[in-house]
Amino acid sequence: MAIIDPNSGAPLTNPDDVSSPSGQSVDPADYIVDIDMSNFQQVVLEGSMQTPVLLDCWAPWCEPCKNLMPVLEKLAKEYQGAFVLAKLNIEEHQQIAAQLGIRSVPDVKLIMQGQLYDQFQGALPESQIREWLSQYIQAPGDAPASPEEQAQAALDAGDATTARSIYQQLVQENPTHYDYQVALASATLADGEADKARNLLDSLPPEHRDSPQAKGVRARIEFGEEAPDREELDELEGRNDSEAIYKRALRHVADGDYETGLDALLSLMQTDRAYGDDAARKTLLRVFDALGADHPLTVTYRRKLFAMLY
Repeated sequence: MAIIDPNSGAPLTNPDDVSSPSGQSVDPADYIVDIDMSNFQQVVLEGSMQTPVLLDCWAPWCEPCKNLMPVLEKLAKEYQGAFVLAKLNIEEHQQIAAQLGIRSVPDVKLIMQGQLYDQFQGALPESQIREWLSQYIQAPGDAPASPEEQAQAALDAGDATTARSIYQQLVQENPTHYDYQVALASATLADGEADKARNLLDSLPPEHRDSPQAKGVRARIEFGEEAPDREELDELEGRNDSEAIYKRALRHVADGDYETGLDALLSLMQTDRAYGDDAARKTLLRVFDALGADHPLTVTYRRKLFAMLY
């Protein structure tokens, strides 16, 4: 994996090739770059095509920034060039900050392949930052992430296309490993192709077609079909009757905002249990299927549902 020379901004293929202004080699721990208008394009956008860039947006008056920066610098040294730490002083470079939409600091953005992959705000604990980084960047000495872990990291970052490609390769290599086919259907659905996801599920052998994982993907497909579109949502604006509550809950679930949707369905059960022939309770059970029995939200809301019923 190439890295960026902190002095020239150019990509390098060998960490030992980084040079100081005097021409002497420097330790990989020095891959920490101050960003301004002259090098933002080269280091952050172009450089991230080869090496992930952690963009730390900070300000001199920000105390949490002062606490966070040493942690990020420590991690940059430990990762030995696996990512470049790019530090942006938003006070000195307000134009860049405005283009990035920075509203508060510290704001840390992970840039990969020229795209924003993930971000966090605030001075998180070191352990939490390490866990966050490990989703995307392999630390020195770590075992390479499995294809399944890579696919999940891509999904978590909103990159369903990459996850789908990984699962397609796994299916080709393991044609009778049907869990991979279900996972491919899930990634295909996340990639916006519900019909292809349904076809993948329908092509499974009967004993796998009704597995909990497959039923969950199918439930998500159905929620996407049942949920109101933007035009219908606009028509529901200002309404707080049972139908409006139910349809908005469906939209939340279809969009992946499960907690908001589940809360709305529970509320509807309390106020109008008869609506849609007990539609709120039945839909709650379908959401549980979509999430899976072990999902934290399933566990939490099953308890709430049980308490409400009994």
